Amino acid sequence: MPPAVATTLFPLIAALLYAFGALVLKRSSDLGVGLWRTTFVANLIVAGLFSLLWLLGGPPVEKELLWQPGVIALCLFVGQLTQFLALEKGDVSVAVPVFGLKVILVAFFTPILIGEAVGVKLWVAAVLSVLGITFLNRKDAGKPPQHLLITFIAGGTGSVCFAVFDVLVQKWGPHWGVGRLLPCIFWINALLSFGLVFRFSAPLSKVPAKAWPWLLGGSALLGIQSITFVSTLAVFGKATNANIVYASRGLLSVALVWMVGHWFHNTEQHLAPAVMRWRLAGALMMMSAIVLVVV
Repeated sequence: MPPAVATTLFPLIAALLYAFGALVLKRSSDLGVGLWRTTFVANLIVAGLFSLLWLLGGPPVEKELLWQPGVIALCLFVGQLTQFLALEKGDVSVAVPVFGLKVILVAFFTPILIGEAVGVKLWVAAVLSVLGITFLNRKDAGKPPQHLLITFIAGGTGSVCFAVFDVLVQKWGPHWGVGRLLPCIFWINALLSFGLVFRFSAPLSKVPAKAWPWLLGGSALLGIQSITFVSTLAVFGKATNANIVYASRGLLSVALVWMVGHWFHNTEQHLAPAVMRWRLAGALMMMSAIVLVVV
């Protein structure tokens, strides 16, 4: 498959899976699972899914280079914590598009860490995707923003971590091979997650029974979208292009909340129509950036 097609199609599929996964995990959070238990369970499930890539084979693992997947895993771990914090405290239709800040950060870090120039068109597309975030800072008239600041701080921090993650996967992926680098990254990330056990509000056995399907389902969706997106970076590169398309998860999250949010007992669809229109406009601003990449 031509790289231009792959870096458009696969990130788009990953974006759709992510939008659904975010809604599902938001429901599990509402049922009392909590940030730390959600992150722990999700990381173990994702690591299990990425283990399948080991079957693809690859060059022998060089022990002196294990620090590379270690650094990438640390970026992933911190990024996940802040991502889940934003999803737990904020609205899905705000938190997910805020993650789109990663687009411009990838464009910023690519020439610094890889030395690969980012063209003017991609910079414009990246800026457009971030500009859309400003449209998302809208609440009902007369109502003070709830958790808006922590949503933006957590989402922004996660964006930095995930941007570095993406660029380093592109940088070191060709040498390691998909079947070696990615499983190592997510195994290390799973090991780091055991440190979260001490932060649990209660043991996993205390997770409400009705929350487990949402927790496991959301984690599986995040794992599948991660494999789809990260493998694309490792094989085809073009992290900036892929992330601009991946930013469509902002548009998709708003659309899903609006259309099927009630399936997940999500209350955001009951916001004032004007608020949802502003959020949709912000997501569409991000989507316009994709046109610059694809057309």
